[in-house]
Amino acid sequence: MRSTKVWIPDSQEVWKSAELTKDFKEDDHILYLKLQDGTNIEYRINKKTEELPYLRNPDILMGENDLTSLSYLHEPAVLHNLKVRFLEFNNIYTYCGIVLVAVNPYEQLPLYGDDVIYAYSGQNVGDMDPHIFAVAEEAYKQLAREEKNQSIIVSGESGAGKTLSAKYIMRYFATVGGSTDETNVEDKVLASNPIMEAIGNAKTTRNDNSSRFGKYIEIRFDHRYHIMGANMRTYLLEKSRVVFQAAQERNYHIFYQLCASAQMGEFPQLDLGSAEDYFYLNQGDNIYIYERDDVADLKRTQNAFSTLGICESHQVEIFQIIASILHLGNINFQSNDRDGENSFVNLKDKNLDQFCKLLGLEKKQLAHWLCHRKLVTLNETYIKSMTLKQATCSRDALAKHTYGQLFSWIVNQVNKALRSSSKPHAFIGVLDIYGFETFENNSFEQFCINYANEKLQQQFNWHVFKLEQEEYLAEGLPWTLIDYYDNQACIDVIEAKLGVLDLLDEECKILNGTDEKWVQKLYDRHLHTSHHFQKPRMSNSAFIILHFAADVLYQCEGFLEKNRDTVYEEPINILKASKSELISELFHDGDTSARRGQISNITLKSLKKALPVTSEHRKTVGYQFRASLNLLMETLNSTSPHYVRCLKPNDTKEPFLFNPKRMVQQLRACGVIETIRLSAAGYPSRWSYVDFFSRYRVLMREESICADEKQTCKNMLENLIKDENKYQFGKTKIFFSAGQVAYLEKLRASRLRAACIMVQKMVRGWMQRKKYQQICRAIIVIQKYTRRFLAKQLVDHLRLTKAAVIIQRQYRMLVVRRLYVHIRTAVITIQAYARGMITRRTYHKMVREQKATVLQKYVRGWLSCLKYQRIRHAVIYLQCCFRRMMAYRQLKRLKVEARSVEHYKKLNKGMENKILQLQCKVNDQSKNNKMLLEKMAALTASHRNEVEKLKNEIEHLRCRTEETKIVNLQQQVTKLEEELETAHKNRRDAEVQASQELTVLKQRFAILEKEKIELSDEKEAFNKYLQEQSRIIEDQISLKVALKSQQLHAEFEEERFHYQNLVKEFSRLEQRYENLKDELNFIKENEMRDADIGEMCGIKDQELELENHKLKNELDELRKDHADNSTAHDSKKQKEADSSLLNQLKTATEEIEILKEEQIWLKSQLLRAEKEINTMKNQATMADVFGLPKDGHKMSEEDLRCAYDAVRVANRLLMDQLDEQQARHLKEVTTFQDEVRDLQEKLNEQQRYFAQALQLPPQEQMEVCLQQEIAQLKSENLDLIEQLEKQDKTVNKLEKQLKSVKESRVLQHAAEPKGTEVPNGPAIPWKHKDFQGMLECRKEDEALLIRNLITDLKPQSDTLNTLPTLPAFIVFMCIRHADYTNDEQRAHSLFTAVLNGIKKILKRSSDFEMVAFWLSNTYRLLVCLRQYSGDENSVEMNTPEQRKHVLRNFDLSQHCLILSDLAVQLYHQLIKVAEAKLQEMIVPGMLENDTIQCVSMVTAKPAGYRKKAESLSGENTKYTLNSIIHQLSLFHNILSKYGLHPEIVKQVYRQIYYIITAVTLNNFLLRKDVCSFSNGVQIRNNVTHLIEWLRGKNLLQSGALEILEPLIQATQLLQLNKTTDEDAETICSMCTALSKAQIVKILTLYTPMNEFEERVTIAFIKNIQDRLAGGSPSRRLLMELKHVFAVNFPIIPSPVNLDKIKIPKNLKLNFLNRF
Repeated sequence: MRSTKVWIPDSQEVWKSAELTKDFKEDDHILYLKLQDGTNIEYRINKKTEELPYLRNPDILMGENDLTSLSYLHEPAVLHNLKVRFLEFNNIYTYCGIVLVAVNPYEQLPLYGDDVIYAYSGQNVGDMDPHIFAVAEEAYKQLAREEKNQSIIVSGESGAGKTLSAKYIMRYFATVGGSTDETNVEDKVLASNPIMEAIGNAKTTRNDNSSRFGKYIEIRFDHRYHIMGANMRTYLLEKSRVVFQAAQERNYHIFYQLCASAQMGEFPQLDLGSAEDYFYLNQGDNIYIYERDDVADLKRTQNAFSTLGICESHQVEIFQIIASILHLGNINFQSNDRDGENSFVNLKDKNLDQFCKLLGLEKKQLAHWLCHRKLVTLNETYIKSMTLKQATCSRDALAKHTYGQLFSWIVNQVNKALRSSSKPHAFIGVLDIYGFETFENNSFEQFCINYANEKLQQQFNWHVFKLEQEEYLAEGLPWTLIDYYDNQACIDVIEAKLGVLDLLDEECKILNGTDEKWVQKLYDRHLHTSHHFQKPRMSNSAFIILHFAADVLYQCEGFLEKNRDTVYEEPINILKASKSELISELFHDGDTSARRGQISNITLKSLKKALPVTSEHRKTVGYQFRASLNLLMETLNSTSPHYVRCLKPNDTKEPFLFNPKRMVQQLRACGVIETIRLSAAGYPSRWSYVDFFSRYRVLMREESICADEKQTCKNMLENLIKDENKYQFGKTKIFFSAGQVAYLEKLRASRLRAACIMVQKMVRGWMQRKKYQQICRAIIVIQKYTRRFLAKQLVDHLRLTKAAVIIQRQYRMLVVRRLYVHIRTAVITIQAYARGMITRRTYHKMVREQKATVLQKYVRGWLSCLKYQRIRHAVIYLQCCFRRMMAYRQLKRLKVEARSVEHYKKLNKGMENKILQLQCKVNDQSKNNKMLLEKMAALTASHRNEVEKLKNEIEHLRCRTEETKIVNLQQQVTKLEEELETAHKNRRDAEVQASQELTVLKQRFAILEKEKIELSDEKEAFNKYLQEQSRIIEDQISLKVALKSQQLHAEFEEERFHYQNLVKEFSRLEQRYENLKDELNFIKENEMRDADIGEMCGIKDQELELENHKLKNELDELRKDHADNSTAHDSKKQKEADSSLLNQLKTATEEIEILKEEQIWLKSQLLRAEKEINTMKNQATMADVFGLPKDGHKMSEEDLRCAYDAVRVANRLLMDQLDEQQARHLKEVTTFQDEVRDLQEKLNEQQRYFAQALQLPPQEQMEVCLQQEIAQLKSENLDLIEQLEKQDKTVNKLEKQLKSVKESRVLQHAAEPKGTEVPNGPAIPWKHKDFQGMLECRKEDEALLIRNLITDLKPQSDTLNTLPTLPAFIVFMCIRHADYTNDEQRAHSLFTAVLNGIKKILKRSSDFEMVAFWLSNTYRLLVCLRQYSGDENSVEMNTPEQRKHVLRNFDLSQHCLILSDLAVQLYHQLIKVAEAKLQEMIVPGMLENDTIQCVSMVTAKPAGYRKKAESLSGENTKYTLNSIIHQLSLFHNILSKYGLHPEIVKQVYRQIYYIITAVTLNNFLLRKDVCSFSNGVQIRNNVTHLIEWLRGKNLLQSGALEILEPLIQATQLLQLNKTTDEDAETICSMCTALSKAQIVKILTLYTPMNEFEERVTIAFIKNIQDRLAGGSPSRRLLMELKHVFAVNFPIIPSPVNLDKIKIPKNLKLNFLNRF
């Protein structure tokens, strides 16, 4: 049919596109075509084959991601599709069924960053654009889903990018499947790449970094599919490159790297020069590679060696071996004769000397055997000199063998480093192997390479055939055998019995075997029996094998030598004797290499050629290669393979240059065309029923549409395609043969074109009818006026004047009417435009005014706020000044009152009746004071005497000590003198104890210095002795604690009994108020009691003096012991001295305990006396001086001068006394408990101390024990001194009070009326203390608090509905109590426990609700610490009630920093959890959800946009935009429920919207199927819904709207026109949030959904690039998925008052005490 587009062959472009200019008939043999350049040609059809040209696919299918989705599958369609994608779209990857075709761009593209890896991670293979990462992800997913090993086969010609693709695959696995431990296996896997590139890659004419060996890397995974190790297998290293390079080629990179770094670091010892100086490096005449730094590459290689654990010594030896190979190549062979039959090496050869020096060899032996060899017969052994040529070949063979052994050793070391100790669960293999090669001169290497490609092609064909069969059977289609190319016959020619390899090995076994004889055997065996073997016409030393890719001519020269890989045994024996350990290891023997797991590639020429060689020596290179290849095929067949075919677009390495001839050659050679042929042989086009119905619904009739879409599709196809063999119905898909989709597209286009014509016809008809009706109406009007005019002429003939007037009137009316209508129309038009302009101006003015109003509002608000703050600061300052003034006044008033009688009345209110009991004590107290003063004076005198004695003793001891210890003893004496001076000043008995401690310490030091040798001999005995003593001390301390607790209990019972007696005494005193005369007798009795107390105090003082004398006596005894020990040296006396010293320390400790108990008793007695004196003072001032009023009402401040009613005073006194007694008892009990706790801690500390001391030597044990006891005595002495000082102050105070009471009592007793009656007064009730917002948590309850409040707490609990942040407040109230009690250790312990509890919860649970709950509580706790910190800012932010709860003692700034870090960690985990929940929803909801059904129906996806992964995995989970919005609402409800601050909520949604934007835009940029006008409308609608959701939640100010801007501009870019320069200018000015790479990518991916849309031209894209050239130079294509905005936690104070918080009982926190 005319206008049909076809493909015709072309000599230059391979295939050209043409268009039929005339219809074609069956009998025609000529096609009239028109080329794209406008040339008309005639194309003749072959009469024999009658094959017509290939049909061209519709333009709508150009640039398809998958070649098999093309309607017409043939070579020109594949080539054109690759060309369009490569040149127009700059897409280097294309799918071809299960194969990924990768075209080398020869330019670095931004396609392999971490953001791209994360974009492809977790995605299905058909959802994204083709990419190497998609293949890796598919293999990784199948590994986890099917639990079957996977393989990725990367093949292609040299320079096609195989090595780079394999590196990207390994990098993807290292990123996605990184190990979880600290071994960094993925880093080691990646580190193997620079090593293998250095020793195995070289520059060729086709590639600057060509791999000259094949490798198969097994990346091993554990059961969690994390990388745990790897293993590498290598194939057929090109060792001949070590000694020879073709023109413009290089040797292996490592040689040039060493030469470039010859003068750096440790390399000068290698004695290397420039690469041009070495024969093995300068043969290619090109030692440099453009933009390659050999020095930097060597550093990377060294770092890789270190990463893999290869030590520096081995690295040095490796470099020495490599350098020695270069020196070996420069060894010069000389000859004594002209023919060069006898060769030799000059022993002064510098290179020979350096070679032997580096490898540690004997120079003479090596020089001899490089030029000679042994010939061994059955009877004799001959040494034959080699010719120059033979010597050179022997040297080269030795160099190749050395490098080959080193290569194998390095591979073994890499495998050892990558090997894991545990068994791998599965692996993914990456095969980087050479592609099919054919050159002008093909030798043994090309033969092995092409043989391997034949095997791989066979496996590939079988796998493709198997997948096709599985697809058909899964869909329930009848399976018919598809004829595909089977290359088994070609493989049989190579590897079958008596094949090429067998005959080659057989010829190698023959002594006189030659290449010519071997070729002749091939002719005789295969020339007439195999179709894949041919003989060239003009040569008898070559053969042709018909491979699957091409026919290759092989030159037989060198086949036998390369297969044998011969090296003489004598140089190898010399290398075995090397001083270098690595050289010896490399060349030891064949068994060693076998133990390493490597197959030796060398056959040594034995001494006795007639003798049978070992089995190891029979293994030729061909035999080993065939064995390793078979092993590789077994591995590949046991795995699920994935294929990557790398292609070279040109041979000149020009970026984005497409050579059709080279591409077709590679497509045929790599099997892509065969894949296309297999797909075309069956049903290549496959559509799901839903997609087919959506696309081709326009071809259906209304009556044929039913509820079942599957039946509807069947009905439609039965009507459209009559041949039932052209399609098949599967279970989920419709299968079409080649060309049927194009036929349906043609029908669809015709139907749409007919519909358009129909629409146009109807519109044009309607327009013509409207025009016709207007003309008819105009004609009728004209007729009407004309008839009227004629009628008026007839009338005017009768009445001319009147008719003339009427005619003029009518005529003028008509003119004016027409003018009016015209003017009216013009005026209306002008008004419309004017009103529009005025309206627009008004609108713009209103907008400006509104914006100005908003600005004014905020500015005025800011000014008002600023003014308010200034006024507020001024008012606060004035208030502070005023309050300071009032406080100062009040302070002065209080000071005056404190000196007045009223002050004593307030302090001692209610104590009048006590005067009756204490009056008699006044006289005795005065006597007591005098006695105490006398005793104090006596004690002072005795102290002074003792100090003098101690000074004398110190001088005596100084004289007797060794001179070497003078400095230490002086320091100790100085300390003791300071203690003595302190004791003298404070007048306490501690001076005696301090002097005793000093004496004991000096004695101990002297004994330890003298008896150092004896102590070392008695180490074991003394250790046992210390253990016994520690047990005794522990028992004594525990006994003391028990006695102390019993004593405290007894005192408590005594105090309780005393309390009851006091109650009885108060009741008795009420009756004695009737008569004041009895008061004197009562006072006398009290004085007698005071005398008894004084006597008791005197007795205690005497006891203290006795103890002082006792301590002095003990000091004298210690001095004597010291003198005795200084003269005695035997061990027995030493033991006695030690036991005596320990007993003395024990006695001193017991005496200190007794002193403590006596101090406590004296203190209680003094307190009682002080209270009685205060009671007497109150009685004297209130009851005696001012008289007793009769009424019992409450007095005002002025009436306080009058006394209370006696009965009221008595009752009140009784109540106060009872309360005071009870409080005192509670305080004493608490004190006793603290003392018991302190004793227990001391006991534990001593136990730890003794345990540590037992581990020390005996000498140090004694010193440490004595130091510990001395330090303990010092601390106890200081405590006693402080207590005595307090008692002195109390005594002085009591003396003054007694004097004043006596004087006032004597004066007032005479003026007192007698017989005054005291009425009873009302009782004063006890008021309960209010809750102050503090909770006490004991140390033992800390774990219970953490468990009930954090670990076991459920956020969904109803108890937290009113206050979700209750746990934070409870924790803060516990910390506040610790601050109140100044227990910093308790606060730190509680804070640490809370942090650990929260972290434990987060590790155990990753629920969004749980993380949000603890983020809210952590933030609230942080705010509480800042709010109640006590600084200036916190004072301003709190209410007056909250200021009472400010922390007083602790500085928790460091704790705030730690808590802030935890809050940031919680925030990041919250974002991570939200991202995990939204990840699978974003792409379906934003890109694949059709919210506008009318658009999706009209612009359905075209053919070929199918998703492969859905058919493979069977996953049908569909998410919509409503799913995303529902999840966002759920997040918002949770955050609001748990009281997270709105500012933090805004930051959370800013980050969530960034994730949505980044994921959507990244997938948008990597998917061609969504880059269309209709999808732009859909995505823009989805974004609008997200914005509306933000507006509904009042989150527009969160910054999320700005985050969506790149996505909004991307959708607008799809909807804009993209043709003219104005359109380009609009795009550049509008898309400011998109980078240049993103804009170009979107324009490149833009795909019309119908043929009525136009593609974006390359010229337009270049225009955009030119306009954006001056912008940002960033080439970043994708948004960074892992980017997280910095979070800011605002410190907003909580209005909750701590004292108003109620703790629910459900939390089970009853053990917390409220304060």
